[in-house]
Amino acid sequence: MKIGILQAGHAPDDLRPDHGDFYDLFVRLLDGQGFSFANYDVVDMRFPTAVTDCDGWLVTGSKHGAYEDHPFIRPLETFIRDTYAADIPMVGICFGHQIIAQALGGTVEKFSGGWAVGRQTYDWNGKPIALNAWHQDQVVTRPRSAQPYGSNPFCENAALVYDNRIFTVQAHPEFDATFTEGLGETRGEGVVPDGQLALMREELSKPVDNGFLAQQISQFLKERTIS
Repeated sequence: MKIGILQAGHAPDDLRPDHGDFYDLFVRLLDGQGFSFANYDVVDMRFPTAVTDCDGWLVTGSKHGAYEDHPFIRPLETFIRDTYAADIPMVGICFGHQIIAQALGGTVEKFSGGWAVGRQTYDWNGKPIALNAWHQDQVVTRPRSAQPYGSNPFCENAALVYDNRIFTVQAHPEFDATFTEGLGETRGEGVVPDGQLALMREELSKPVDNGFLAQQISQFLKERTIS
């Protein structure tokens, strides 16, 4: 099964030599699941020619806001709607989670409650899980077609499922402790409150459920279900 990864942003320059770009993080996350991958830097206006170019799609995170005026935003929203209409499976992570919701009628805002950075715990359809997060923007109004699947008190719409077509997650299953720490150094200082960055660093050694989410993403792309 060929999965097209739509890069909506790039990893910080200082982290790429050791970690690669966002594309590379997802290839590693989904290694061994039977996929092949194609990379499309949509943030740089490199789009697929058609939604049928791949068997499934994954929209990555980004430093940009879904509501901001960038050249790639409207074409990406159109691609999302066309993929949904064509009944081709799609997964969205962080910015991907947000832009998909916005494209399908939801609302994304810079959350008045501030940032979520580092290890967060979520209610995953009744099961507790932990994942690394890095966001201030949130889906504040779900599209009509979206059903909630994961949440916590800070982020009500932490995971959404759109019929059996789209599955999105606000947190970052592709971020390990080292990459999350690097984000704190490259994009957190002077932006995220110092106390939150300190707490994030204290909890880097605690386990997260990236492997579980990799299985969920794989299951959805292949079978159109999650569990």
